[in-house]
Amino acid sequence: MTAENSPTTPLTYEQSGVVYDLIDPLKVAAQRAAASTAPLLAAHGFSEVAASRGESAYVVDVGPFYLASIVECLGSKALVADEMQRLTGRSFYAGIAQDTIAMAVNDLITVGATPLVVQAYWAAGGSDWFSDAERAQALVAGWKQACEVCGVAWGGGETPALAGIVEAGRIDLAASCTGLVNPKSRLTLGDRLSEGDAIVLLASSGIHANGLSLARKLVERLPQGYLTPIEGGQTYGEALLAPTSLYSPVTEALAAAGILPHYAANITGHGWRKLLRHPGTFTYRIHTVPPVPPVLAFIQQQAQQDNEEAYGTLNMGAGFALYVPAADAERTVAIARGLGIDAWVAGAVEAGPKQLLIEPLGLSWNADALQLR
Repeated sequence: MTAENSPTTPLTYEQSGVVYDLIDPLKVAAQRAAASTAPLLAAHGFSEVAASRGESAYVVDVGPFYLASIVECLGSKALVADEMQRLTGRSFYAGIAQDTIAMAVNDLITVGATPLVVQAYWAAGGSDWFSDAERAQALVAGWKQACEVCGVAWGGGETPALAGIVEAGRIDLAASCTGLVNPKSRLTLGDRLSEGDAIVLLASSGIHANGLSLARKLVERLPQGYLTPIEGGQTYGEALLAPTSLYSPVTEALAAAGILPHYAANITGHGWRKLLRHPGTFTYRIHTVPPVPPVLAFIQQQAQQDNEEAYGTLNMGAGFALYVPAADAERTVAIARGLGIDAWVAGAVEAGPKQLLIEPLGLSWNADALQLR
């Protein structure tokens, strides 16, 4: 057993192969290059909403409404589903389909958009992947069901067989989503965020689809691997494969109730540091921390991670953040809970230096902790 796989050695996200300090500079460079193409929209009579650059979805002003779009890939969660199918004989691809759609839809709604159309990208390592009819049909059924939950049409997609690019027996899944911000007053890019706003956190269903490289690396430390029992009666593999929560029903219900968030953040890669995503200078003070799902508590314990590493990498029970007027905070919680998504008034926005303070855990991050622009 190598030192990094010793149960007594802390296991970080970087050791699993994900180094944001290497990835994020490319994202920033790409954003700057992409911004130079914005004037091309003028030939069609449209213009970009420049403030959407660096947010989770891109927004174009098309006149009577805004058009928002996003593309996201699933990542490596399908590898866990493949291994659990080998170990148990069960297909988990209906849940994997929901994960993939959630990656796109949950980003799209951060800008106030209503999801309209989803497109699928299913790239297999060869045509043989599609010969497992049960698995393939589970992917189709799960994709359709997730679309129905989000009220979004499935427009089509691409199913290439990419032998030599995608590993044989594997599949790379991604989704794009287009949505409308209509009326335009629903646009949520943070220009209304102000001192005194409340931070409402929506519960996650587990690991969602971020941190799976770490979760898979951890298996090397577990004698029973994915079949290791964890709290709640599930195996580690089953708990990892809990489908990602879909938050668009909550944002649509808030709009119907006349509640317009001042900002929103999808808590994915970078964990709770995503609460710093707004480009402005504010202090975000957290006074209430949601319960940690058993699978994430298990990962933190087995990986010997301190709270700074765990909360700076994983969602730790909070999958989405809504920054709302303080007067609307409790009603926001009630609406989310009425839709089966637990929620908490977790903190507040304050004047001050750009920093995140998680008081119950004694954690703090400053502006340098998240560099996405």
